[in-house]
Amino acid sequence: MMNTWLAALLLSVPTLASAQMNTLPAQPHLLVKGQGERTVTPDRFTVTLDLQVTDPDADIARRKVQEHASRVIAAFKRNRIVRDSLYASSLGVSPDYDWRENKREFKGTQVRRKIRGTFPRLEDAQAFLAQVKAGPELQIASLEPGYAGEAALRGQLKREAGEQTRRTAAQLADAYGTRVTGLYSISDVAPDFAYGVQAGTWPTGPVGVAEARPTDHYASAPAPVADGGATVDSLETGTLTFTENVYAIFLIAP
Repeated sequence: MMNTWLAALLLSVPTLASAQMNTLPAQPHLLVKGQGERTVTPDRFTVTLDLQVTDPDADIARRKVQEHASRVIAAFKRNRIVRDSLYASSLGVSPDYDWRENKREFKGTQVRRKIRGTFPRLEDAQAFLAQVKAGPELQIASLEPGYAGEAALRGQLKREAGEQTRRTAAQLADAYGTRVTGLYSISDVAPDFAYGVQAGTWPTGPVGVAEARPTDHYASAPAPVADGGATVDSLETGTLTFTENVYAIFLIAP
């Protein structure tokens, strides 16, 4: 019987926590949102490549992937990647099939590997891409801009958003002839109260919390790469915008 009651209690904890999170105080209060936002120039450029070979002979497929990986890793190192940013996944192996005349036919063994590295300058990423001979077995999956000081910046933006909630609450209370008496709750998760206000329906700021939005880091003009066949977009630095939101409930009194 004790075990049954304990199991029932543990199952009810998430529901109780969720209900408590969205509970409004009985006394008069203000629900306010603060937002910190900053636009920065990227100083990190992460390139991800997918290596994938299918062959009836599994060992041949494995050796081809390893040869591609060795060349790619050497190219990463030649172009001054950020220290300790090089990542190479373990080999993935699975059967590969094709459909012919509504029948599944075995093509061979597919061997896969993913390799990723980060460059401190866009010029280094461009030089690396110019040396990559892309094709069916080696594909450039993505190039993502980043910011080395992101963690510290997000912490600063959270503090700014928190300070903004205090100022907004004080201004609202003063406008209605009341005063703030204390903080009831604060969170970086958008509340979903009986007000009908949910994340994404607040009047300002982007949807979601702790959002990074890369913009304009691709241009449309194609540029040839080393193999003379594949093309990649010409790259521009662009900007990144980081946003942190804070939601607070303040108690008020006349």
